[in-house]
Amino acid sequence: MLLAAGGGRRLGGHPKALLDHRGRPLVEHAARVLKDGGCSPVHIVLGAVADSVRERADLAAYTTSENPNWAQGMGSSLRVGLAALAGSGADAVVVALVDQPGIGAAAVARVVAAYEGRASLASAAYEGRRGHPVLLGADRWTDVAASAEGDRGARAYLQQHADAITLVECGDVAEAYDIDRPEDLHRLE
Repeated sequence: MLLAAGGGRRLGGHPKALLDHRGRPLVEHAARVLKDGGCSPVHIVLGAVADSVRERADLAAYTTSENPNWAQGMGSSLRVGLAALAGSGADAVVVALVDQPGIGAAAVARVVAAYEGRASLASAAYEGRRGHPVLLGADRWTDVAASAEGDRGARAYLQQHADAITLVECGDVAEAYDIDRPEDLHRLE
């Protein structure tokens, strides 16, 4: 699942999904990373300027849902995405953020490989610190959704269940920076 609903408040109102990266909208790059890392299907949660994202980005290979409450933060987008996947038969979901172009398919594949069952919890780690992407086994979705608030997403749930998380070191194959502020834009290609 790709969370791509934000409005880019700290970027002066430029939604991150539409930032140019390698000649295409960043949302395309991030979705392709999930697919190339072994995730199928890839579900994208849109929000701010969703119609423009659908118009400019080639998302035909992916499913999308729209978070009408995107301004409430990442937690609301995570809830929308998990609700869309409920009943799909999926045993787990890998959650990635649209604003982390330094995380590629190799990191996603490592996190996918940590799946051990519907109660799995796994996270990419960078020098031992938990980051994205995160794998959530389907048995955990209801509790994750209940705890998802504001811009914290699954953070509170993951902190409460830290002893159950399999950390997967990815610092050798990915860089876990965010594109949050104008001074970060130089990291886009």
